[in-house]
Amino acid sequence: MSNVQQWLQGDAVDVYFQYKILKDRPGLLGDVASLLGMLGFNILQLGGVSETGRGFLLRTNRPESVEVLRTMVKSLEDIELSALRPPSLRDRIALRHGKFIERSDTEAKTYRFVRDELGILVDFLGERLKRPGRQVIGVRGQPRVGKTESIVAASVYANKRWTFVSSTLLKQTIVRELRQDQLDSDAFVYIIDGAVSTLRGDERHLCLVDEVLGLPAPIVIEHPDIFVKRTHFGWQLFDLLIELRRHPDELIQYEVYEQEAARWNEE
Repeated sequence: MSNVQQWLQGDAVDVYFQYKILKDRPGLLGDVASLLGMLGFNILQLGGVSETGRGFLLRTNRPESVEVLRTMVKSLEDIELSALRPPSLRDRIALRHGKFIERSDTEAKTYRFVRDELGILVDFLGERLKRPGRQVIGVRGQPRVGKTESIVAASVYANKRWTFVSSTLLKQTIVRELRQDQLDSDAFVYIIDGAVSTLRGDERHLCLVDEVLGLPAPIVIEHPDIFVKRTHFGWQLFDLLIELRRHPDELIQYEVYEQEAARWNEE
C-alpha cells in the first residue's frame, strides 16, 4: 500500500516536511515544533538540510492534518514551505547527513557524489540494496575513485554478500561460472565491471552475465556506458545510475579503456 493510499485511508503514515527560513529568530524552531504537536504530528527526526532549510520526518494518525499544516505554514511570515510529501529515500538520507544528494539535470534517475561524500553514497546505495527483488544499478567514475570499494561497503551495510562476476579490484577477474548456491540465493549483490566484461570477456563469461542479469537480485554494473555501448542491452536496463567523482567538475572519460582494449587484442 502506498503512502498516498494510507493517507486516504487514515492509517499512520510518515511525512517529510521541509521549510526555508526567511527570518531567523530565537524560538522559531520551538514555535514550529509546537504547531506540529498541536496538529498531532510526532517528530521522528529533524535536521538542517541546507544553510537556510530545515527538514522533519513526521508521523501522524490524522492524515487530514497534512493539509491543515500546509495551509498554516503558508500563512507564516518567518518560514516558507519547501516540501510536504511522503518521504523518499533521498529525503531520509538528507536528514541523516544534513544535505541532499545531487541529481542530474538531464537524467532523472542519476545521482551524483564526490569522494568526500562516500559515507552518504554507502548509506544511499546500501538502503537501495536492501530492497527485495531485481534492480540494476550503474556506477560511473574514473579509475581508482572508489567505485568498487563503495559497492562492497554498501553490500555490507545491506547485510548482503557480494560476488564479482568481473572486476579489477585486486586483480582482473573474469568469472565464467558460478556455483548453484550463488545463483539461487537472494542474499547476494552481483558486481559486474562493464569494461572488463565487454572488452575482455569471452563467450562463456558473457553468457554468465546474461544469466546474472536475469536473476531476481540486486546487480551493480560499473562503467555502464561501455556496457551499453558494447552489448545488446539499452539504458532501460538500469533502475538507477550513480556518478562518483573526485571533485564536482571532474570529467568521466572512457578513452583509457578503449586504449587498454586495443592492447589486450594485441596480446
